[in-house]
Amino acid sequence: MTIIGWLQISLLFVAVLLVVKPLGLYMARVFGGERTFLSPLLAPVERGLYRASGIDPAREQSWLGYTMAMLAFSLVGVASLYAILRLQAFLPLNPQGFAAVPADLAFNTAVSFVTNTNWQNYAGEATMSHFSQMAGLTVHNFLSAATGMALAVAFTRALARSKVSTLGNFWVDMTRATLFVLLPLAVVVTIAFVAMGLPQTLDASVTATTLEGAQQVISLGPVASQEAIKQLGTNGGGFFNVNAAHPFENPTAWSNYLNMFAMLSVSAAMVYTFGQMVGNRRQGWALLAAMSLLLVGGVAVTYWAEAGGNTILTAIGVDPAMGNMEGKEVRFGQAMTALYAAVTTGLSDGGVNGMHGSFTGIGGLAPMFLIQLGEVLPGGVGSGLYGMLVFSLLAVFVAGLMVGRTPEFLGKKIEGREMKFAMLAVLILPLVILGFTAVSALLPVAVASVGTAGPHGLSEILYAYTSAAGNNGSAFGGLTGNTLWYNTTLGIAMLLGRFGYVVPVMAIAGSLAAKIKVPNSSGTFPTDGPLFVGLLIGIILILGGLQFFPALALGPIVEHLAMLAGQTF
Repeated sequence: MTIIGWLQISLLFVAVLLVVKPLGLYMARVFGGERTFLSPLLAPVERGLYRASGIDPAREQSWLGYTMAMLAFSLVGVASLYAILRLQAFLPLNPQGFAAVPADLAFNTAVSFVTNTNWQNYAGEATMSHFSQMAGLTVHNFLSAATGMALAVAFTRALARSKVSTLGNFWVDMTRATLFVLLPLAVVVTIAFVAMGLPQTLDASVTATTLEGAQQVISLGPVASQEAIKQLGTNGGGFFNVNAAHPFENPTAWSNYLNMFAMLSVSAAMVYTFGQMVGNRRQGWALLAAMSLLLVGGVAVTYWAEAGGNTILTAIGVDPAMGNMEGKEVRFGQAMTALYAAVTTGLSDGGVNGMHGSFTGIGGLAPMFLIQLGEVLPGGVGSGLYGMLVFSLLAVFVAGLMVGRTPEFLGKKIEGREMKFAMLAVLILPLVILGFTAVSALLPVAVASVGTAGPHGLSEILYAYTSAAGNNGSAFGGLTGNTLWYNTTLGIAMLLGRFGYVVPVMAIAGSLAAKIKVPNSSGTFPTDGPLFVGLLIGIILILGGLQFFPALALGPIVEHLAMLAGQTF
């Protein structure tokens, strides 16, 4: 590790902190229905959408109505995207002449993009037409992100209000998230990406003459626009197979920085929005502090492990001075690859600029572990916030048990009903991840897809289901996922990771909204100070992480110890 590397890492976090407050305040005004500087331009569009859809923006929904609207919208999204992929051979904007996407792959991809996972069992430039990329994948990059933001805002209202039965209107919240937040930001970032060299065209390809005189066909398409919302919405699904390692998705160090900045900015600002909407900005900063400390820890472990190098490669004559450069782009190096890996997995963003499967054992463990913590660092736009709020409720409940008081969070008493739903939500991830991993490690048809023997092979399976259930979308590499077994089971894992988690979360929101908001007293445990931040981090590590330690011990930890001993599998 170098000072220059740490300065590069620090620069990103400083840049993100600078936009947290202004962007967070802006989003609080948007979701509060207040006038913003974009209102003269976009408010008429918003009203037109409500009229065309028959939506009454003043009519609010109960937690069940809000949740059912979200589920119905997501179901229609899966069905429509599935149809586009199955029919793409007959749809316009298909200059490549691609055939229909196979049924199992179409199911996996439709579920993937609607759940904000963006797991890709295909090479985008060799499978998807321009129409599928734009009308299918890019559209759901917006809508799945907006859905997560809407759910987080609904949960925030449950804590901000007192003795009410409604949480807002799903259709209004999702429309405002798309129209006033994601779309304007995506336009700005798209223009910046085009200026940095990303293609934005409807041409299928360009033919280049190589230095040897051969002809090489290079795929093109509307890359910049998809890349922008891919990162802003913490989606991660790339236009090209190798994602942000491709020079047309991520050509320079500046585009690499903009990728990570776009990923972090909206998710981090949503936490400030929460503090503003509940009337306690210190609470927002406390949650952001817990997220940041854990994320920086993940960056440090990944950077340390990769900078330390691979003793096996050193033994066969590879220069160890640059650390473990296997699977990494030279133009980014150790620091920026480690930072990108930690940011994309601390967030719910599957974009990668290096091959995670080529990291050292501990270097690969850190990104996987960040997903297993619950995707709350700061997680996907919206989804990370409501995930962190669930952990916050668990933290104050544990604190209440220790001191013998009824736990409270922002003036709402936390009781048995909320805890039952919270534990149901928290247990979804380990149940799905460990359950499917165990079956796949034993089933011959699943083991046949594993690319590497030994503990690394187990890590490939574990990472796949971790990424799917965590709605992350990044891959360890080496696993042939485009099979009937993995397309189906990974799709089920994505559905459970998104909707199996959010339904009990919304039930908690409904229960909290109906409670009376009581003022703090001398006996109230403060949840906006360092003590709460430390307790929250402990709860996340214990409940979110230790469940996976036995599986990690059999996979990446054993692999790292074997590497230090010079053993391969």
